Amino acid sequence: MNGAESLVRTLVAGGVDVCFANPGTSEMHFVAALDRVEGMRCVLGLFEGVVTGAADGYFRMKGSPASTLLHLGPGLANGLANLHNAKKANSGIVNIVGEHAVYHIGYDAPLASDVEGLARPMSGWVRTSPDARSVAADGAAAIAAARGAPPQIATLILPADAGWNDADGIAQVPTPGKRDGYSAEAVDNAARVLHGGAAQALLLVTGSALTERGLALLAQIAGKTGCAVLGQIYNPRTARGGGRFAIERIPYAIEQALATLKDFKHIVLVEANDPVAFFAYPGKPSLLKAQGCKTHRMTTAADDTIAALEALAAAVGSRPQDRRQRQLLEITKPTGALTHASIAQALAVAIPENAIVVDESITTGRGFFPPTAAAPPHDWLQNMGGSIGFSMPVATGAAIACPDRKVICLVGDGSAMYTLQSLWTQAREGLDVVTIVFANRMYQILRGELDRVGVGKPAHRALDMLRLDRPHLDFVEMAKGMGVPGRAVSNVDDLNKALAQALAEPGPRLIEVQM
Repeated sequence: MNGAESLVRTLVAGGVDVCFANPGTSEMHFVAALDRVEGMRCVLGLFEGVVTGAADGYFRMKGSPASTLLHLGPGLANGLANLHNAKKANSGIVNIVGEHAVYHIGYDAPLASDVEGLARPMSGWVRTSPDARSVAADGAAAIAAARGAPPQIATLILPADAGWNDADGIAQVPTPGKRDGYSAEAVDNAARVLHGGAAQALLLVTGSALTERGLALLAQIAGKTGCAVLGQIYNPRTARGGGRFAIERIPYAIEQALATLKDFKHIVLVEANDPVAFFAYPGKPSLLKAQGCKTHRMTTAADDTIAALEALAAAVGSRPQDRRQRQLLEITKPTGALTHASIAQALAVAIPENAIVVDESITTGRGFFPPTAAAPPHDWLQNMGGSIGFSMPVATGAAIACPDRKVICLVGDGSAMYTLQSLWTQAREGLDVVTIVFANRMYQILRGELDRVGVGKPAHRALDMLRLDRPHLDFVEMAKGMGVPGRAVSNVDDLNKALAQALAEPGPRLIEVQM
């Protein structure tokens, strides 16, 4: 076999059996190997940002990495924005990036670039295979890196001649190392903080703390001690609904975030980072916690957070019967005009059991959490890195990972235009994704930011940089052109009907909510 086939066989043998791909000439031997190797599902994306975002969504729901196939440095560069988001979410991905044949690199062909230099900022592991006989072992090492503790993005660069020359065979993936335990000292310190003044203490959590088991332990600890529990502004995956412990997040808007955190004297970090504003604003602090508030690191993403929470629950003397649940909003089917509140209620009523919600509704969706906490059990995925064009690719990958679950994608019209090609892949693969586009006719998030940075009242030319008009974007027609049925709604009664119909039917659907 050649190097490309040895790599495909190594990937499949190592449990990486999905490849999100946008290949070019240098990757043709990898593409050809797919005909000779059983077990690899290859999913075509029409833009590399769809490919990398789909791999992120796949990992978040499957818990094991998929691979990508990207064309040289420019192809990798097109996918970097969603690799940035994946890195912030600690998603494991095996990137396969083509490169010119080794002997061709020195001629500075038009597509020649520093592929390793492009890969490093978004990758935890980078390697270029020097020859075909190294490819399988390098592929196995990439899989092991992607499955690390914490998981990471592993980028393997494959020169064309390393793909077509003869190889020795496949390589065995090293046994994954166990996730670290936890620091008993850090847990004891957290227990002392809660014992010493839980009313002024916050458990700030993310990652595995937001699984169903993690939330149950947090409910137990909070019920016993009276401490507060909040998620980060954004989180990779949160188990919600169906009687699960419903927690709020730190608000995105800096004024609200500062108000939320102002009374806490201690913050215990459970995989979370020190609370920091998304951006700098004139005259406002970067850190969101109050002056004098102390932070205490209990776990990182490399630790066994569930074991640490079990130890903390025991240290504070809590039991399952101590679990508390805050009062949830009553959800009723809304009627009348489209408002942020009525849309939130419509979603809360419509979310089916075991759904996956992928949320990039930055402005419209700020009030979605309270009502949807009372929906049936579901998972909620958010954009950890802030690079837009996240949700539609991540929804695509989540649907590949969980074909038995309905995926709901929430996205603004400006963000949707970055990776709209996701709809084509969803149609081609017959994926159960309902995409809801909030047609603000404007980069609505930036309209608010323009006020927040204190530049004064904007005039025509400034506002023109934010408006999405001349012409209006017709998402129903664009979806139709990519094989996805769609409809537009302009009141909440029609939204209720559109949601019910789209969620009852198999395959991808789109709803344009005309705000």
